[in-house]
Amino acid sequence: MGVEGGMKCVKYLLFFFNFIFWLCGLALIVLGVLVQVALHNTVVINNVSASSAPIVLIVVGVVVFFIAFFGCCGAWKESYCMVTLLKCCGVINATDWRGNFGSGTNSVPDSCCVNVTAGCGQGAMEDSSKVHQMGCQTVVEELLKKNMMWVIVAALVIAFLQIMGIIFACMLMRGIRSGYEVM
Repeated sequence: MGVEGGMKCVKYLLFFFNFIFWLCGLALIVLGVLVQVALHNTVVINNVSASSAPIVLIVVGVVVFFIAFFGCCGAWKESYCMVTLLKCCGVINATDWRGNFGSGTNSVPDSCCVNVTAGCGQGAMEDSSKVHQMGCQTVVEELLKKNMMWVIVAALVIAFLQIMGIIFACMLMRGIRSGYEVM
């Protein structure tokens, strides 16, 4: 069953902003590759210390790319699991929300709750039986470290597909320029 009313608007806004972030992640990846080529005239990284800026851009781009991709998919399919990281609250910990959420100073969003129900985060910031205390930065770092091989494989597959797209676009340009019929 799909969401209705105002939540439908929230769903499409979430999809839109995640799509924008997905494009930004892709742009960071491309920018990292372009910086690498501009600095060293090659895509191949020979010296890690000399290529630290492009590596940082590419890694940040890949992280943003995948998180935003799952956000887009989760918003579109209305998947609870894909929209939330689960099991985390705030950036560093739950106290990041102090004074910034709800009517009380000890309130957190309901998504921080161990068992998510309406209003479960009201006044429960420091209650570890009700609210996840670990920050989302730590959770994402552990997730990426645990799945580093898959992140690298996915980045290489995406890079390969992008390069193939460029090659096919160049082939199409050449075919159009030389006047051959392209089907």
